[in-house]
Amino acid sequence: MLAFAKGHGTLNDFVCFSDPEARLQLTDDQLRFLCDRRAGIGADGTLAAVRARNVPGYEQHGDAWFMDYRNADASIAEMCGNGLRVFLRYLLEEGELDGSPVDIVTRAGVLHGEFLPDGNIRVSMGKPTIASERVQVTTGTRSFEAAVIDVGNPHAAVVLTPGELADIDLEREPGYPTDVYPNRANVEFVEAAGPNHIRMRVWERGVGETFSCGTGTVAAAVAAMAAAGQSEGRWRVDPPGGTLHVDLTPAQAYLTGPAVIVARGKVSV
Repeated sequence: MLAFAKGHGTLNDFVCFSDPEARLQLTDDQLRFLCDRRAGIGADGTLAAVRARNVPGYEQHGDAWFMDYRNADASIAEMCGNGLRVFLRYLLEEGELDGSPVDIVTRAGVLHGEFLPDGNIRVSMGKPTIASERVQVTTGTRSFEAAVIDVGNPHAAVVLTPGELADIDLEREPGYPTDVYPNRANVEFVEAAGPNHIRMRVWERGVGETFSCGTGTVAAAVAAMAAAGQSEGRWRVDPPGGTLHVDLTPAQAYLTGPAVIVARGKVSV
């Protein structure tokens, strides 16, 4: 029996469990079962809390917490911004954190988290980069030009004209050049909703269309900022699951938003 918690950040949901000594070694089939919305618990991914000293390649971080994030199909992802906030909320409620600012080790580097007085959580997201070249993204019978953005994981972000977002076909994975994205991509479709305010939809690799994606939110803000000719600023981003805020500076991106644990239990794996 595995003790778990179920949480979400703007409806991007996760199964969380603690494995500090990395003893569980769950198989891909077991991870997919946990995320199955009919046969299992249901989630966009799993978050395992492991001490970094027990993760090959990250031993130098000692007793710091490592966020072992897997997509719903059990594939490994470098990072997840909504997942990082839920991970922090989970560790806080487990009594593993005291509410002070803390660093968390991820496959995208060491990232910083803060619990804010209003109940939201603010996390650093590294320094996103946007490539000079553009790529073509296809969905349904339509083709779009997309920005190539790295937020510790790969993104293709399309800035639409207002009014187009609802008509984008995300029934299946969009097409994109596999030589640019050999490990697949998260694909964002973005439209302006006001000054420094955008709406978005996202196809998340290994999952499908999700209600929200933390790194995708940052990528969407980066694409909108570039389209607006700005170099930094604060953006409100509305995915279908709620509202997030992205602060973009020349050195760092920050993501602020809610994270809640909604259930706890035990599951047979």
